[in-house]
Amino acid sequence: MIAFVQGKVAAVTLTSAVVEVGGVGIELQCTPGTLATLRAGQPATLPTSMVVREDSLTLFGFLDDDEKGLFELLQTASGVGPKVAQSMLAVLPPDDLRAAVAGEDVKTLTRVPGIGQKGAQRIILELKDRIGAPSGRRTPGGAASTAAGWRDQVHQGLVGLGWSAREAEKAVDAVAPDADDAPDVGALLRAALRTLSKA
Repeated sequence: MIAFVQGKVAAVTLTSAVVEVGGVGIELQCTPGTLATLRAGQPATLPTSMVVREDSLTLFGFLDDDEKGLFELLQTASGVGPKVAQSMLAVLPPDDLRAAVAGEDVKTLTRVPGIGQKGAQRIILELKDRIGAPSGRRTPGGAASTAAGWRDQVHQGLVGLGWSAREAEKAVDAVAPDADDAPDVGALLRAALRTLSKA
């Protein structure tokens, strides 16, 4: 198994990043929050999880080992495959996900595309005793640095996806009213991309 990938970021798309390792470009499926931290040409180290299917090998990349561990744990629940697990992490940071499962918060879990009421109840039933308590940190660096640095993260994410610095700045300004005290960088990046696609 490939535990992590370390190298120069060769490309960042809407759903994946390509990291060059020893002259080979390795594509990693990532959440928008993870992609927002990557920049083409910059070095990166991403914990990874490989999903093997009959017709494919897919490598998923994560912000940290906590996110990777949660991704793998989520797939032990019946009906949760890698795509749904990744969607859960794209919509809810690890601690929010733990809090929702521990608190039996079906409403929060059904915000994830592909998870209905019954699916959320099943996830809670199967994972409640194994998912652990929230660790108290929303993202690496804590909520304070995220609150202060979301603009830079979203801007870097857009530039990494090929938009110009000026276009990225306009999009960041457009979504700024949606940012709260603990902004969801992934959601803001998606919103910024929507404003750019309309322009």
